[in-house]
Amino acid sequence: MPCTPAKARHLFKGGLARPKRNKLGLFYVQLCYQQQPDNQSLTVGIDPGSAFEGFSVVGTRDTVVNLMVEAPDHVKEAVEGRRTMRRTRRSRKWRRPKRFDNRLNRKKRIPPSTRSRWEAKARIVKQLCAILPINSAVVEDVQAVTRTGKHRKWNAAFSPVQVGKDHLYGLLCKMGLTLHLKEGWQTKALRDTYGLKKTNRKSKQSFESHAVDAWVLAASHSGAKKPTCTRLWYIVPARLHRRQLHRLQASKGGIRKPYGGTRSLGLKRGTLVRHTKYGWCTVGGFDRKKQTISLHVYRSNKRLTQGAKVKDCRICTWMAFRSWLVSLNSKKGGAAFPPAP
Repeated sequence: MPCTPAKARHLFKGGLARPKRNKLGLFYVQLCYQQQPDNQSLTVGIDPGSAFEGFSVVGTRDTVVNLMVEAPDHVKEAVEGRRTMRRTRRSRKWRRPKRFDNRLNRKKRIPPSTRSRWEAKARIVKQLCAILPINSAVVEDVQAVTRTGKHRKWNAAFSPVQVGKDHLYGLLCKMGLTLHLKEGWQTKALRDTYGLKKTNRKSKQSFESHAVDAWVLAASHSGAKKPTCTRLWYIVPARLHRRQLHRLQASKGGIRKPYGGTRSLGLKRGTLVRHTKYGWCTVGGFDRKKQTISLHVYRSNKRLTQGAKVKDCRICTWMAFRSWLVSLNSKKGGAAFPPAP
């Protein structure tokens, strides 16, 4: 549950707690002694979106955390590139017969892009449930648009949104959460009831962009009267380039180098490290000949160098998401984490 920074420092000095950070990059305090308090029930509100999403964890009185998350949108392009390379290999001179024993079009499945977008929401809720006593989830039920009429074509009534949200609801129920659904007009009515405003700038890193809808959804079930905290954590999912046979574009001399993978000289890509020269950064690719790794800026993922040695890096933790606390004074938004070297 929330506590003041002074109380957290007092617990650290007395050895009664230890600082922790989960895969979302959220800082929390873990107690070192056993106790059985009467925890107030917490509710997570989820506001799905096409480019950005809002999450808010609210109790009967306190607002625990507000999140603004970028939705993953790279899977469709990656699958199309993989399909193109597969068809190119099969169009060469040597014969590679089609394999009909592992076709997925005859099985009930979810499209890869739809599955990645909706499972990303479930992963965030799972990480929140690991550190917070959440027992309920309130989700804005996005309306799926399907074609109607007598002369519609086969499969014209299929909607990826409907398939994706049904998949999300099933995952939330498997976590043991009590699921509650609200429609869009109900979310608008709740905002008016609480007297909260929402901005039209969807990409603005503020509480009024997406987290406000998530807060009113959670507060409608938990019974909170007003948001006690409007600070916002901005979260970007870490993108890992999966291993390919080679690069799509050949280098000089027609050589196609290997590309992708999740390991770099024994380190998992996306690991948070502290370098002796570049400070806090994340691990990227590596050079097989020189035995060096590339380091990237934590927030922008901009590459710093390709010649870093593993021995010069102090490994901290692996994070599946890059996150930072949005500054209240900065127009661009974002207080630096990890701290600048």
